[in-house]
Amino acid sequence: MKKTVFFTMVAATLVVGCTTADKVAPKNTINQEEIMSKMSLEDKAHFVIGTGMAGFSGDNAVIGATRNLVPGAAGTTYPLDSLGIPAVVLADGPAGLRIDATREGDSATYYCTHFPIGTLLASTWNTELVEQVGQAIGEEVKEYGADVLLAPALNIMRNPLCGRNFEYYSEDPVVAGKTAAAYILGVQKNDVGTSIKHFAANNQETNRMNTDAHISQRALREIYLKGFEIAIKESKPWTVMTSYNYINGTYASESKDLVTTILRDEWGYEGTVMTDWFGGKDGAKQMWAGNDMLQPGKAEQFDSIVAGVKSGKLAEADLDRNVARVLNLVEKSPRFQGYQFSNKPDLKAHAAVTRQSAAEGMVLMKNGGENSTSHPLPLASNIKNVALYGNTSYDFIAGGTGSGNVNHAYVVSLLDGLKNGGYTISEDMKTAYDTYLADAKKKAEAELEAKAKKDPKNAMLVKFLPQPLPAEKLFSADELTKQAETADIAVITLGRLSGEFLDRNVADFNLSSSERQLIEQVCDVYHKAGKQVVVLLNIGGVIETASWRDLPDAILCAWQAGQEGGNSVVDVLSGKQSPSGKFTMTWPVKFTDAYSSKNFPIDQDPRIDMMNQGQKGNVRNVDFTDYEEDIYVGYRYFDSFDVPVSYPFGFGLSYTTFEYSDAAVSADGDIATVTVTVKNTGDREGKEVVELFVSAPDNKAANKPAKELKAFAKTKLLKPGESETVTLKVNTADLASFDEAASAWVVAEGEYQFLVAASAQDIKATLPAQVKGQQTQANNALKPEVQMNLLKR
Repeated sequence: MKKTVFFTMVAATLVVGCTTADKVAPKNTINQEEIMSKMSLEDKAHFVIGTGMAGFSGDNAVIGATRNLVPGAAGTTYPLDSLGIPAVVLADGPAGLRIDATREGDSATYYCTHFPIGTLLASTWNTELVEQVGQAIGEEVKEYGADVLLAPALNIMRNPLCGRNFEYYSEDPVVAGKTAAAYILGVQKNDVGTSIKHFAANNQETNRMNTDAHISQRALREIYLKGFEIAIKESKPWTVMTSYNYINGTYASESKDLVTTILRDEWGYEGTVMTDWFGGKDGAKQMWAGNDMLQPGKAEQFDSIVAGVKSGKLAEADLDRNVARVLNLVEKSPRFQGYQFSNKPDLKAHAAVTRQSAAEGMVLMKNGGENSTSHPLPLASNIKNVALYGNTSYDFIAGGTGSGNVNHAYVVSLLDGLKNGGYTISEDMKTAYDTYLADAKKKAEAELEAKAKKDPKNAMLVKFLPQPLPAEKLFSADELTKQAETADIAVITLGRLSGEFLDRNVADFNLSSSERQLIEQVCDVYHKAGKQVVVLLNIGGVIETASWRDLPDAILCAWQAGQEGGNSVVDVLSGKQSPSGKFTMTWPVKFTDAYSSKNFPIDQDPRIDMMNQGQKGNVRNVDFTDYEEDIYVGYRYFDSFDVPVSYPFGFGLSYTTFEYSDAAVSADGDIATVTVTVKNTGDREGKEVVELFVSAPDNKAANKPAKELKAFAKTKLLKPGESETVTLKVNTADLASFDEAASAWVVAEGEYQFLVAASAQDIKATLPAQVKGQQTQANNALKPEVQMNLLKR
């Protein structure tokens, strides 16, 4: 088998009951010229601002009343009822639709499916699967009456401690862009919109409203904007959401260079641009820059826009342009098209989608010794009694906190998943953990309540933040010995929880003393008893592994797998599904090995400023961050500077083995085509991810990375002995580096090495090919105001 990757309205007649598949049905349209002729300046200013956000008032009172069309949705556009223009509902994602699960005076429930976190989806390297997940999410968006999902999030994983890395896809822009494009295509198949975010360089949560990202033009173009460019060009999201931060001295939402020159003029984007909630400060300047809609809406923004037009600071033509773009969004929406939503999406079918997709994104990190022929996983048929350790085995973490969370009906714990899979768990251990966790929960709730009382103004926000996890429950040597006598194997789960508003701290990257003690003691006792130990990682971001990974017999990174997490893990442990996930980020030996750790807010006050009332200061890595690593992010740094890692980018084991053969490269005009045959040489079914890196000629002298990912593909499920020929295509333009002096994308002429690989450090074939030089002019945009000591090879 071969695989290739490469109104007339003031009142319009509503078409009621159109389905997503009914593409030929008449479509309601908006006569923009007629509508805008009837809008006053004040109408226009209202229309480009949202209708507010429940729970926020006072000096920052929002305009109008919150339109509670879908309770729990993040916001709405401003309705013009007298002109027949409805409000459009905007709701959070990206791990599923985020709305209220229950409603006052209503006995029905409105739970949504909690799908796997973005990091796990990207770890599948399977864009077809990601598109299927997006399509399922989009169905829930539409059937619950929302119009635009505020997702996906694809900021680059610049540093392991970014609090929202769990929402993001990769340290590499090609993986991030291709994954985001698939997600968007899937969601928008339902004729609902997406909002790709956070545009751009939202790489830390600390002081996120007022921090200034100092980034070279080259790093912006090659790393931080490239993923957005790929996704926007390939999937055409209905909206783009600008980020909170400054970029080189200008708020993202107030930067004409970003939202007009690059996004629209260079990339050809034709959709609507909106702010993140309370993002930016100067409404008139945001309108001028091309940021079409300000969410969720504040009185001062309205005043700024009206005053700006009256004073001449803001041309009314610019405001009209933005109004037209918001009207375009409204016109496409299910609400304007008269779609009759059911409030009954197929949650059962979607649970099956999340279960299968989660299993495919889990990464097998270790399976026996380096030269051992004995593999603990999948669990042998005689393994029935599992000793289950670790708090999160019993209280599985479905995903992160904040706007990326989902109000789900249930979460399948690892305990429940094992039971569902026919395994037996010690009732004594379950009782011990239930008691321990109940006491820890009671203590945590009391502490949270005390925090809320101490700061009543931010009480709602306090409860929105990720809370510390309790220390691991430990057992005595005698208890462990007794448990080992009746168990066939031990499974330990380590958990991490992160989310919006806060970056992780260094202690969260490293193992706690109780985690280390638990692993050491369990491994010691069980190994003496001749039994094996498996460690599961129920995490949203990278942790330290080098100091302890030799202790257990197997390690599986299960990520945060959504509401079916326990079932998905057991599908992998039991061998029902062979793991085929691979890492989309590098795992450093130590946190400080990541070059960006020199310029990241480590254990700093997060400066949570929900409504953007603060001012820009001058504290390094808090008020501003110098991206001194420049283009050397992730594997581009580790591999170019020969820094040892714990696990390389693209790494992931399988229950079977694969052989690469007949690799070849050919050129046809501006397209290089690489083919390689992948054969399953083991005795179990499996899928393999093929990664294509490219090394530019004289890359060290030219200050280019040693290699860069340019394409990837995943095989179908290969049976033992079965082969598939994979084809990967790379455009010559994709080989370009950004030349700041020329403000151009430049492809150097010469011999390039096309590296067919199973990971960044497992190269299967090196294929030389001559490439003709070319240059494509761009704009001199987003130029830094400060000089930085940039890393060079």
